Amino acid sequence: MARILIVDDSPSQLEGLKRLVVKLGHQTLTAVDGAAGVEAAKRDRPDLVLMDVVMPNLNGFQATRAISRDPTTSHIPVILVTTKDQDTDRVWGMRQGATAFLTKPVNEAELQRVLGEALAK
Repeated sequence: MARILIVDDSPSQLEGLKRLVVKLGHQTLTAVDGAAGVEAAKRDRPDLVLMDVVMPNLNGFQATRAISRDPTTSHIPVILVTTKDQDTDRVWGMRQGATAFLTKPVNEAELQRVLGEALAK
């Protein structure tokens, strides 16, 4: 069982992802924007972060970059989970330090596969 931080500014998206992650046997932590997500990653040291992209304060790309470049959190895999599905978004997200990129709505089997791969590293 992993501790997974879910960062999303949409209460319904946050709750939906939380239900899926719990169903897959993991614990969840939550944050409602990128800045809060970066702080939670530093404070709580989750095993993995599921990060939305379009959020106020600090967007998911900026938050992913902050987590992946901070020595205290750089070991934490970040998976971007977003409605943005352009190839340029994927490339940019991976350049910011993301481990994987999922588009919403999230498919449970795909989420399970990506979580398994990221947590096995």
